[in-house]
Amino acid sequence: MSETIKEIKSIGVHDFDNWLEPKNFVYTPNPLRPFDIDIKIIACGICGSDTHCAKGDWGRPYTPIAVGHEIIGHIINMGNEVDKTKYHLGDRVGVGAQCDSCGKCWRCDHDVENSCKTQVGTYGTVRPDGSHSQGGYSNYVRVNKRFVFKIPDAIETIHAAPLLCGGMTGLRPLMTAGVTKGTKVGVSGIGGIGHMTILFAKALGAEVTAISRTESKKETALKLGADHFIATSDPKFPEEYLDSFDLIVTTAFSLNDDYVEKAMRMLRPHCKLHFISAPPTGEKLELDPNFLLSNSLSIGSSAAGSQRDVEYMLQFAADKGIKPWVETIDISEENIAKAWKRMKKGDVHFRFVLTGYDKYFSQH
Repeated sequence: MSETIKEIKSIGVHDFDNWLEPKNFVYTPNPLRPFDIDIKIIACGICGSDTHCAKGDWGRPYTPIAVGHEIIGHIINMGNEVDKTKYHLGDRVGVGAQCDSCGKCWRCDHDVENSCKTQVGTYGTVRPDGSHSQGGYSNYVRVNKRFVFKIPDAIETIHAAPLLCGGMTGLRPLMTAGVTKGTKVGVSGIGGIGHMTILFAKALGAEVTAISRTESKKETALKLGADHFIATSDPKFPEEYLDSFDLIVTTAFSLNDDYVEKAMRMLRPHCKLHFISAPPTGEKLELDPNFLLSNSLSIGSSAAGSQRDVEYMLQFAADKGIKPWVETIDISEENIAKAWKRMKKGDVHFRFVLTGYDKYFSQH
């Protein structure tokens, strides 16, 4: 029997200047549209995007704001246009970084709706009607069916959550580059997204080199499956590694230094550096076009993935047994603040996943 949502309980930022003090709030969801699905949330990964949004790195859209876009839950209600042969009440499903798009433009019609000009982020977007999207630090979420993904039985909930954003974001550049057995891939930044990029690259058969500032993450990178390790603090960087890679994926938050050009010097001609993290609002990337031209190099980017991409990613992860490294933590105001503080210090290997939703929201 379906359950009707009248209000949604959330934990979020009420003041960007005091973002490490998240508080409870309640909001009324937009009316259920014929193509919407209601989900009761059971877990949500804490993505680096959550903290960037919470502290206003990408602007200050509105408050209160509940972040969280690595959502796992169960379907409790559906609009009358949702395909009842594909989705069923009780299905375990996931939601990533996007919850809506126009559904009418060329991009939506050609399976790149993740780049729709009027897309709605799972949190942080003011919709055309003036309402605010709110994320997975909540007991429920209402989402366009197009952005609801069934989770394969082979993937545990705590491992599925980080895949919905971090996993998809890390896999997309590998798909774009056609990574296969023997492709030489460099992964720069061994954090939440970076460690999943290594896992996917290895599963595709690539020869993977982990790239980090110091040697401190070398042992961890090798445990993840990396074949080689480069510390950018090494005096031999990048000269010793010229012409080493077919693809470099960088997860760095900021691109505003000389690192990008140094890293690109490790690429072979006609190859690419691909960045997958959104930098602070207003930051500019400056490169000498003659450097790109003389070395026959290119630079690219991508934002998560399309519906087809996510469905492929989840099945690939299930088939290959890909399991992000996670630490679970029960959802609460206090625990979210603790997790964010630890992330600020880099004290997580490599993804927090919020659990304990029923217990907390039944009491608040």
